[in-house]
Amino acid sequence: MNIDDLCSFLLESNQTGYAGGQEKEWVKEHDGSTTIEYTQGNFRSHDNFFGGEPYGGRLVVFHEHKPVWLMVYYGWVVEGVNPDEVYTVLREALQQMPSEAPFRGPRQLRHGEYLYSNDWQGTVERYTGREQITRNGSLVYQADYLGGLVDQRTGV
Repeated sequence: MNIDDLCSFLLESNQTGYAGGQEKEWVKEHDGSTTIEYTQGNFRSHDNFFGGEPYGGRLVVFHEHKPVWLMVYYGWVVEGVNPDEVYTVLREALQQMPSEAPFRGPRQLRHGEYLYSNDWQGTVERYTGREQITRNGSLVYQADYLGGLVDQRTGV
């Protein structure tokens, strides 16, 4: 699997997944979770999450039916804050996912009185990060995430 192809797929699948807001294509599972799937060529993404508030989940990318990359994430909107407004900002940020770090949004994005910030370390191969949204300087949303390549060694 080519890392550049993986990055291109992550950018494309993000546009059609949660960030794209195509909720009609989301599947509500029997366990109460929600699944968003996307397939392009030899790649398939499977995003499964629980929530609401707070929320948590995992995104797995398969290449030729083999898991090759994943992200786990957990986040919340501060109690008393309108989650619809916060998730509008989050979706806008996720639509601007940087090609050099195709796992969440850009380092910063201003949206009216909201500021989205994303602090990550690493590369698509192994990374950790935290994204936050503040309104007029006060925290209204936070999520932590980590992940990278999986099942890359042969003979193990």
